[in-house]
Amino acid sequence: MSQPVLIALDWGTSNLRANLLDAKGHTLKARSAPGGVMAVPDRDFAGALLRLCGDWLEADALPVIASGMVGSRQGWQEAPYLDCPADLALAARQCIQVALQTASGANRTVHIAAGLRCLHDDGAYDVMRGEETQIWGAGIPGGRCCVLPGTHSKWAWTGAQGQVARFRTYLTGELYGLLTQHGILGRLMVHGQARPAAFEAGVRRGLAGHHQATHLLFAARTAGLMGQVEPEGLPDYLSGMLLGIEIAAASEAGGQAALAGGVTLIGDDGLCSRYETALNLAGIASARAPAEATTQGQWLLARAAGLVGAA
Repeated sequence: MSQPVLIALDWGTSNLRANLLDAKGHTLKARSAPGGVMAVPDRDFAGALLRLCGDWLEADALPVIASGMVGSRQGWQEAPYLDCPADLALAARQCIQVALQTASGANRTVHIAAGLRCLHDDGAYDVMRGEETQIWGAGIPGGRCCVLPGTHSKWAWTGAQGQVARFRTYLTGELYGLLTQHGILGRLMVHGQARPAAFEAGVRRGLAGHHQATHLLFAARTAGLMGQVEPEGLPDYLSGMLLGIEIAAASEAGGQAALAGGVTLIGDDGLCSRYETALNLAGIASARAPAEATTQGQWLLARAAGLVGAA
């Protein structure tokens, strides 16, 4: 059996995932816990980590690399934002170090990855934490676009050398949750029954009317009131509409030339499948990134930082 050389932590808003990696960046063991940065009692990040994989930390003096919201202002310790364009070598030099003591008193160090920020022409910033590691791990070629679906979906464009040149964030997932759980739209909906035709209809509406997004979203309510979309179809209709709005806006922002080679989808299978359908309706080709993009990116970051040797 291969020997472990690195503990890689993907510590986001909702979950903590730990992977024990070998010298080639392959996962030997994996564990997870619903201990995202927003749910760590009394900000005891060290305790949360030790409860999940304290035995790994005790067994070997392995380096620990962490990416995601653990480096945010709400996380363990705030790591800097690096200005785009940013590459793996720059990110490796900007990891911050947090001291950790195991139950037996052994001293370990957690290396937390920096995030990225992008300043647009209108003076507004975009930020990301964790997605940049996935992008590098996915091996996105230079001059391409990748999409990372999620609560805050990211569209990123790479430079000639594979650096993250620029990116934009869309609150698609969070907005869907707010509208369905806390808005009047949700009262008309019956959840749990997939309606692909309603989803595709919503995508088309979103693509066509993204410049009037808030007006368009109200049409999801009237579609239910007037019987144009059944209650069981409204969740998918709204989801499709939001994806259509996102794709149209991102395509406009990035330029059609930048999408000529299609986009690479990085993330959860279920979400990526929905984006594939929506992108196809928009006439944009898509492909999936490797499933281990996060851990591969963490391994590459650790290698660039000198925490592990080359395979």
